[in-house]
Amino acid sequence: MRTYKVLAVSIFIAFMVPATLAAQVTDKGNPYQGIDVSDEVLVGELQGFKSSFAEVNGIRIHYVEGGEGTPVFMLPGWPQTWWAYRKIMPEIAKTHRVIAVDIRGMGSSDKPKGGYDKKNMAKDIRELVKVLGYETAHIVGHDIGSQVAYAYAANYPDATTSVTFLDVSAQPQSTRDMRLVPARPLTGDFKQDFFLWWFAFNQVHDMPEELIEGRAHIYQNWFWDSILFKQDALSPRDRAVYAAAYDTKDGIRGGNSWYQAFPQDLDDQLSYPVSTVPSLGIGGLGYGLLADFMKDRFKDPQLQHLPESGHYIAEEAPAEVTRLLTSFLQSVEKK
Repeated sequence: MRTYKVLAVSIFIAFMVPATLAAQVTDKGNPYQGIDVSDEVLVGELQGFKSSFAEVNGIRIHYVEGGEGTPVFMLPGWPQTWWAYRKIMPEIAKTHRVIAVDIRGMGSSDKPKGGYDKKNMAKDIRELVKVLGYETAHIVGHDIGSQVAYAYAANYPDATTSVTFLDVSAQPQSTRDMRLVPARPLTGDFKQDFFLWWFAFNQVHDMPEELIEGRAHIYQNWFWDSILFKQDALSPRDRAVYAAAYDTKDGIRGGNSWYQAFPQDLDDQLSYPVSTVPSLGIGGLGYGLLADFMKDRFKDPQLQHLPESGHYIAEEAPAEVTRLLTSFLQSVEKK
């Protein structure tokens, strides 16, 4: 009998203890557990907006729309969702139809195994524009969304009323020569150490999902703490929204796939001519790179610098972004 008891205890330890340890490691003290961050709840806070889905380019895309007038498609970046535009959507919707999109691999949209080169993601948006009954549209992008916006303007110039980039445009060819070792030891202050280490990390296959699953809040908090100039621009609830979107293996893989497509994106850009599409760039932390790219790739771009803002300018400086964007859209439409 004693032998059987020892065996039973051994089996319990073998199966239950690793599971318990795994739960402890995966949870990692997530401070956002229990916060409802569903699209239904979030959209309900934006009067006049609704959440919808459309089948485009072989996938199911989620978007949030509201307002009346000329369409403005807003494409978010990493590591965010359509919620990144929440502070500017209501005001822009007073004069335009606003469509904030979870791009391929993001939020409630599908996360297929492939198709993350920005030319194909631009096709997603082009088909969405047509499905919603429009021939042309204003396109606004931030971060990865800006890369999709650039590919859209380059591949569908006649269907692009205007294009606006928030803090980032698209990757310059010099991205191919980025250093793996910084020029000097890092101080820990990203404003001084403009070192894009995650560009490499996010291109690694499979391993990031194992490390980050259940811990997205830890990974993301480094970015909010380092790249936001105005820390109160994101509430704990906002951080919870973004952490939830990238807390699963599929969510991590979807976002990282945008980075893994960079080599193809850079190859595709070599065939794009200088664009004559009306363009606006509003930059904070990334203004220098944004301005250089737009001056090189667009004819007569309009550029605005918000020096008191970091990377996430639609959330850090919503009033300024809304004013600049509204003025630009109206000026384009008057021509």
